[in-house]
Amino acid sequence: MKKLIILFLMVPVFLSINSCSSFVEGEEISPNSPADAPLNLILPGIELSTFSSYSGQLARLSSVLIQTQDGVQFQFEDFNSYEITELDIVNEWGQIYNSAILEANTVIAKAGDANPYYRGIAKVLKAMNLGLATDLWGDVPSREAAKGLEGASGFNPAYDAQEIIIGDIQNLLSEAITDLSKPATANTFSPGADDFAFGGDAGKWVSAAHILKARYSIRLTKRTGIAAATAALVSVDAALAAGAAPQNDLNAIFGTNGNELNQWYAFNITRGGYIDMGNKFVDLLNSINDPRLNAYGSDKTKAVGALFGSEDSKAPLATFAELKFIEAEAAFRTGDLARSANALNAAILSHIKSATGADAPADYITAQASNDATTVNLDKIMTHKYIAMFTQIESYSDWRRTGIPSLTPNPLASIAGIPRRLPTPQSERLYNSNAVVTSDLLKPVWWDQ
Repeated sequence: MKKLIILFLMVPVFLSINSCSSFVEGEEISPNSPADAPLNLILPGIELSTFSSYSGQLARLSSVLIQTQDGVQFQFEDFNSYEITELDIVNEWGQIYNSAILEANTVIAKAGDANPYYRGIAKVLKAMNLGLATDLWGDVPSREAAKGLEGASGFNPAYDAQEIIIGDIQNLLSEAITDLSKPATANTFSPGADDFAFGGDAGKWVSAAHILKARYSIRLTKRTGIAAATAALVSVDAALAAGAAPQNDLNAIFGTNGNELNQWYAFNITRGGYIDMGNKFVDLLNSINDPRLNAYGSDKTKAVGALFGSEDSKAPLATFAELKFIEAEAAFRTGDLARSANALNAAILSHIKSATGADAPADYITAQASNDATTVNLDKIMTHKYIAMFTQIESYSDWRRTGIPSLTPNPLASIAGIPRRLPTPQSERLYNSNAVVTSDLLKPVWWDQ
């Protein structure tokens, strides 16, 4: 894991500078920073950036908005009152585009047909980062994104409509599945230890890509209804056929030294007391005697407990439990209530086993995980998914499109409702002439309308 320390420090942020003279031409190229880095040096930086984006500040902020965490002090007390400014998320935007999407574009182009596994993994990671950006900001750069290194023509990328971006995400994932399904012999170079997530196991990446396709299909339930659910079930079946299982989950990986630390742990030890476990969330877990409470962190003096907040705790990114919850929802929406109930039961029991290391207690199974076609409903599905997706940004998207669980906005907040999006970062407003600037936090993104 020592490599992780170095690589976290290597995640790049690129600045585009116009030269006014040829006098220094070539002098801007550092001999200690090669422009043509090999694939096995670029891929780790993309993964680490993605790990940070999905489990860092954006995850903490999302958790406060959906009340699994309460913001108590300093910046997070402001977030608890929905005071989120264009300066609060500049770094997070930059990391998504400059440290992940830009570098993913580089790997995709550099890998080419000769290295389909590298290209496929980079396409999955690009899709994940585009997904994070559009889910939180709505219309964002997609097709012209992160092309600043190509010259002035790339300095002001156009914003794409979210509907187009969702299509781009699905296309990237489909292309990735094709690449990653090729035989190992089709690769000149294959990823190995440089792939922190799966050690170069292409089959596990295929499974993860299908889970992500299911996620972005079910995302459209407000827009396309049953069609979204039907498409999600196709990807659910494909993910299961590809080997989706708890042991094959896509997780963010962390270590125990320096900059390797799990993002929730690092935040807790440097900014302890900024966030508490959400009172509403703790009350929910207590009301059903949920066996995950102690693992999540029942002591409200810390944001996240041992399961997700230890030094090297993994952070879930795309999991079997999420897949089964998607199956339960999609089957319910298409009228297959027996399949929905079975999937819901499996999702609950699988997640409890993963979280606690033990089977759910018998009385809990009877009360919560013995659903059938006559008792399953959307409220049960989404409430249990809300519990299982603790610490994950995806839960914020689920709440926006379903309204489950019912959340009461902070009555002392600066706006009259829970934010439905984040504001356009200041860097985009000031420096991208094509930016679609939005400051209204209550304006829903396209799929939330």
